[in-house]
Amino acid sequence: MRERLFKVLALLVAPFLWVSLAFADYYPNLVKTPSLVIKRGFSKQALECIQCHAKETPGIVLQWKQSKMSHAGVSCYDCHVVPKSYPSAIQCPGIKGTNVYISPLVSPKTCGKCHPKEVEQFSKSGHARLASRPVVDVPKLKKLQFYFEGGEFAGVPKGDAKTTAPRETGCIKCHGGKIVLGPDKRPISGWPGGIGTRYPDGGVGSCVACHYRHTFSIEQARKPETCGRCHLGPDHPDIEIYYESKHGQLYLAHGKEWRWNSAPDAWEPGDYEAPTCAVCHMSGIGDLSTTHNISERLYWDLMHKKGTLVRGVNTPKDQPERGYGPRGRKLMKRVCLNCHSRLQTDAFFKNLDNAVKLYDYYYTKVNAMLQDLKKRGLLKKDPWSDGFQELYYYFWHHAGRRARQGSAMDGPDYAHWHGFFQLFQIYKDMEAIYKWRITHGKIEEPSTVMPTAPE
Repeated sequence: MRERLFKVLALLVAPFLWVSLAFADYYPNLVKTPSLVIKRGFSKQALECIQCHAKETPGIVLQWKQSKMSHAGVSCYDCHVVPKSYPSAIQCPGIKGTNVYISPLVSPKTCGKCHPKEVEQFSKSGHARLASRPVVDVPKLKKLQFYFEGGEFAGVPKGDAKTTAPRETGCIKCHGGKIVLGPDKRPISGWPGGIGTRYPDGGVGSCVACHYRHTFSIEQARKPETCGRCHLGPDHPDIEIYYESKHGQLYLAHGKEWRWNSAPDAWEPGDYEAPTCAVCHMSGIGDLSTTHNISERLYWDLMHKKGTLVRGVNTPKDQPERGYGPRGRKLMKRVCLNCHSRLQTDAFFKNLDNAVKLYDYYYTKVNAMLQDLKKRGLLKKDPWSDGFQELYYYFWHHAGRRARQGSAMDGPDYAHWHGFFQLFQIYKDMEAIYKWRITHGKIEEPSTVMPTAPE
């Protein structure tokens, strides 16, 4: 009788023992921890900030209440309170006379206290390189902003505040720039800025360029419209290309029904039926982990004058194989293979490579004409009053980018009509100007005679 009882008990206990062992294999940290203690609630100081701002800035508090930050017990106090010696440390009216200081500027150094991996990944990305030497600080672009786009050409005195308007209202909103503080330690320029912002504490980049304050929504960062705030327009119409693509068409048709709030590395096909920008360039998918390095899965650099391989941080120019180029192609193909066959994936990238090579073929010819005219002294000093140099800029910066990026993201209209078709037309116009200057040995003057319209 006793033996039968032990056998019955063994049969009952065995499944639970197996489950316990399996649980230990998959969740070793939870098993080793004797207990999980979760403390909720905010400190007295944090509650005072929340209560005050609920009256002064209720919209901000509402956003925060809806965020994962508030659910995790992270308050205004945790992100904004800084030492008195902090570069942008100030005291708002609610804490005047106390030893508490806050900064309205929250740099990646603060975000990195809780998200070190994400900040470290970002620091190796093309977005971060905008901050290490912001595009808006490049001398040629400064001249473009402050002179040709800034108002000085219209008679505005040099140094007048109006000449910085394009930079403050346009360029830095996407590219970012260096935040400049006034005597009261409050920002007077450069804030709020874009992805390449440089903060007074040395922080590089802007997390809230994608995770808008104060909701910090992962859903928002995954939707293409967030990327489209900067990646749009005549020089890089990425959001327009995406909408034109089959991926974008599926998003427009069914995107509202997709699951957007799955955890990082758990957001997989099935939650969505077509990728967004985030899926291809950042998200965990298949055997790939989430990354905040948007350059990591790229092969071609499609932004500059000639097609070159994307280089990683500190990659020597003469050794592109050490960069993201070939490795980036392998990673991106692993993204595609989650939904497409290898045959279709390989064919797509073969077509892209051919498109880049065709652009490079045209660019090589255009650049050879430019260098020849330069050597002969047949270029104007001011490129924006020189027809050849103006066309050169539109060749690579507008039509050339559209052709390449349209090819890279399945936007046939941008690849052809806005891309290669216009590239060919611009090339023919440049060739005509080049031949005229070589033949006559001088720069043509704009005609003062208006053509007569046919009757």
